[in-house]
Amino acid sequence: GKNSGRNGIGKRFSTAAALENLIVPPVQIAYTQNLIDGKFVDAASGKTFPTYDPRTGDVIANVAEGDAEDIDRAVAAARKAFDEGPWPKMTPYERSRIMLRFADLVEKHSEELAALETWNNGKPHEQAAKSELPMFIRLFHYYAGWADKIHGLTVPADGPHHVQTLHEPIGVAGQIIPWNFPLLMFAWKIGPALACGNTVVLKTAEQTPLTALYVAKLFHEAGLPPGVLNVVSGYGPTAGAALASHMDVDKVAFTGSTDTGKIVLELAAKSNLKPVTLELGGKSPFIICEDADVDKAVELAHFALFFNQGQCCCAGSRTFVHERVYDEFIEKAKARALRRVVGDPFRKGVEQGPQIDTEQFEKVLRYIRAGIESNATLECGGDRLGTKGYFVQPTVFSNVMDDMLIAQDEIFGPVQSILKFKDIDEVIRRANNTRYGLAAGVFTKSVETANTLTRALRAGTVWVNCFDVFDAAIPFGGYKMSGIGREKGIYSLHNYLQVKAVVTPLKNPAWL
Repeated sequence: GKNSGRNGIGKRFSTAAALENLIVPPVQIAYTQNLIDGKFVDAASGKTFPTYDPRTGDVIANVAEGDAEDIDRAVAAARKAFDEGPWPKMTPYERSRIMLRFADLVEKHSEELAALETWNNGKPHEQAAKSELPMFIRLFHYYAGWADKIHGLTVPADGPHHVQTLHEPIGVAGQIIPWNFPLLMFAWKIGPALACGNTVVLKTAEQTPLTALYVAKLFHEAGLPPGVLNVVSGYGPTAGAALASHMDVDKVAFTGSTDTGKIVLELAAKSNLKPVTLELGGKSPFIICEDADVDKAVELAHFALFFNQGQCCCAGSRTFVHERVYDEFIEKAKARALRRVVGDPFRKGVEQGPQIDTEQFEKVLRYIRAGIESNATLECGGDRLGTKGYFVQPTVFSNVMDDMLIAQDEIFGPVQSILKFKDIDEVIRRANNTRYGLAAGVFTKSVETANTLTRALRAGTVWVNCFDVFDAAIPFGGYKMSGIGREKGIYSLHNYLQVKAVVTPLKNPAWL
């Protein structure tokens, strides 16, 4: 339908059939309690909280509201499963087989899981079903493969000593995941922790508790012993804080905003100094060089920003375009945003669903207003779409300056900010002039330019002529205030292992 932006220009968006006529999700809600010690249980307080459909703001289900007491119970179960239980004592191969059986069960139930993910999160169903569930299954195959390949070294010493290193599981891992990729974040966290022989207490995001409870149930069906994986739904300031500050948790991992990451780190330090890994915010530069094929660059830059409703910590949210191709790029980027199909994420062909909740929806609209007030040029969008749910028009700003709020803060929504640059040295300086360092994109035909930029950019991932490639083996994480440590790949195993040096004397050895 027609939607006039705040500057009064009527713009046509390709909206899928009226947002009022929504598809009923093809799935039943089966699990809403906390999962502690292998059993579904109510919250200790008996309290529940609502979880919503972001298409409408309607309540989907009421979920057990865990707080400090539930975290205590979950940690006690995880402690017992680690100290006395079969999990760390099992052969790594047996752990591997349980993880593989779990992956098979997820594959069997992937239709229900994709529907549940879309219903609770608002992401396009095709994205959940065709991309994220296969990736989830792949991640568990990958970490199941690591379980029996974790080993130490025999180390030469200067004197007559035999020295070996043992790589041991660290113990009870507390893990706190975000709402933007509920299933994938479950896999990134749980996969390496369990492969290494740890036990886990997972705190889901309060916005999206449903899929984690469902897959945790499947994990137990696959033969996971009770207490190894416990899932508590609840709020950050109560359940999350209790987990981060718990004296019997040996390690904590958090994905979310930089501000909350600081709190998690502080709570961990003030309690038992447990090690912390953090995967936090970003304001990733996407650099389009003068030799770029503009049509391809527009499409990739569009994807880099708008993917998952812009709710992606590594989104290419500062689009730097070389002055020679800038004008052409702006016209085409605007045209592409106007063609973006926004609507019911259960409909085929819909590219963009709603934002997650009222809070994020309002935040995105505030940043759009800030962009307009700072005199960036609003090329298209700029407003909500429809009258119910949390749909935002795909929005493009040009003539964005480095000191504007929309160029500095993580918006986490469908708002593209386009900046102009003259030469490589300048764009390197500007791209790095941020408190974040999660990812970056480079678009060029020149190997020299690509090599110069990939080495100069201070970010944990640099995608060259591609974006958002998340293979199970590719490490992911941030420089600067984008985090500590790496997820996925071999590097994530370091987060979940202790290294123990064992030294014994050698009497009259044949060799040293």
